[in-house]
Amino acid sequence: MQQQIKCVIFDMDGVIIDSEEIHKKAYYETFLSLNVTVSDVLYKSFTGSSTINAFQRLVSHFNLNENPEELVLQKRKRYVNFFENDPNLQLVEGVEEIIKYFYKKEITLVLASSSAMVNIDRVFNRFNLNQYFSAKISGADLKESKPNPEIFNKAAILGNTPKENCIVIEDSDNGVKAANDANIFVFGYANKFSEDQTLENADVVIHDFNTLKTFI
Repeated sequence: MQQQIKCVIFDMDGVIIDSEEIHKKAYYETFLSLNVTVSDVLYKSFTGSSTINAFQRLVSHFNLNENPEELVLQKRKRYVNFFENDPNLQLVEGVEEIIKYFYKKEITLVLASSSAMVNIDRVFNRFNLNQYFSAKISGADLKESKPNPEIFNKAAILGNTPKENCIVIEDSDNGVKAANDANIFVFGYANKFSEDQTLENADVVIHDFNTLKTFI
């Protein structure tokens, strides 16, 4: 970390909001409706990728006749229902403080999430985060989702910052790989709800957002 940090690129699910569990519930309700049994290994491989990518792989894996785009809509409806009816849904501990810390230091903040923009906006509006971020990008709007590096390449451009002056904060192995392949320094955030992710290829693994203050 020799370079001055001018832009921080955040993942959302598992980094800004503890929504992995409601995503999982929405996915598994959809799997149940399809009468397919998805193993832990297969489900874990979806973590960090876009929903359309996950359902394309699911349809191929089980040789289903369903349209992946229709399955995305079904899963999204279930997610929205959980999102709107779960009063316990909250920001990841310490993340609001670190967002405000970066913002006060005039560091550019960019959101780069595999979630659909409708879900990103839902989270940002509920928790009043739009004021801190210069840009938001959804992997669902790109040709390839994480682990493809396209989302982070675009995030650096949207942040108007050279990659060597950017960092990424991720909680998934797919996200870490995307940052690695984009050649951007990546902090792996070890979220207790993402225990199945190794983060072994992150440049630094953190368990507490306060740790970032020692680097920036």
